[in-house]
Amino acid sequence: MSVWVLADTAAGHANQALGVAEALKRPFEVKHIAYTRLAVLPNRMLGATQAGIAKETRAQLAPPWPDLVIAAGRRTAPLARWIKRQSKGATRIVQIMHPGAGAGDFDLIALPLHDSHAAAPNQLRIVGAPHRLTRDKLAAAREEWETKLAHLPRPYLAVLVGGATHKRPFDAKTAALLADQIEALRHRLGGSLLVTGSRRTPRPAWETLAARLKDPCALFDGHGPENPYLAFLAMGDEILVTGDSVSMLSEACFTGRPVHLFAPPGFVGAKHARLHADLIAKGYALKPGADSAPFASPLPLDTASEIADAIRKLI
Repeated sequence: MSVWVLADTAAGHANQALGVAEALKRPFEVKHIAYTRLAVLPNRMLGATQAGIAKETRAQLAPPWPDLVIAAGRRTAPLARWIKRQSKGATRIVQIMHPGAGAGDFDLIALPLHDSHAAAPNQLRIVGAPHRLTRDKLAAAREEWETKLAHLPRPYLAVLVGGATHKRPFDAKTAALLADQIEALRHRLGGSLLVTGSRRTPRPAWETLAARLKDPCALFDGHGPENPYLAFLAMGDEILVTGDSVSMLSEACFTGRPVHLFAPPGFVGAKHARLHADLIAKGYALKPGADSAPFASPLPLDTASEIADAIRKLI
């Protein structure tokens, strides 16, 4: 079976598609998609077309057409539909997140529960987002960082810090609230903090957070040459995640460790709030303020493998 992954320029979308392809455990070819200004048009206007796709990308797309296309995000959907038409329907197309138009052309749409769309026969409703984490990757990160962090007493509270979203700021006041929640958790747990920011974390917010956290603590702002993100996920006895990032929440819930949410009033919109409720209801995350002592995780949240299983049944 030949497989193409349409890799969007948005890294989060590309990683979701790649995570599913890797979980499928078959060879695949990555098609990196570059866009023109036409890509901003609604998909109902673009249809099943290469409109909005740059010339350098079009040059990669030629027969023999693949048996399967995996893509994520609205902008890849018209191209996936175009490939299916060029193959005269022989290519199966799988889309992660709703395509925005032409949904009936897709053989499978992996649609997060927190997205509001009408039900359809070709939908697979999922919790969170597919990711590229595996047990082997976490084990390798743990091995690389265990010695570097050995001077910090256990247990470890791993803290994953995101940033502002389109309509929700992440300012110094919010960072101060986050620091208070971190220290309250650490007071109960004891041990050390493993805190990493991301490229989306605003500098003023990070500086406020760092100034308010106490030792013992390992701090990485997410911009240096070293990236301990996977190691902190692997080594955290409990994990605190800011609620703005679907990917970070999904990856934290893959570990099977107690996951705490940071989501003060007004921090996230309705869609993210629905995701938080889903994670709590299904046992992947704790209710705000809940004690983690009785926490018993369900199976690790591994949406990529769930989608891959659905693809195998489809093919």
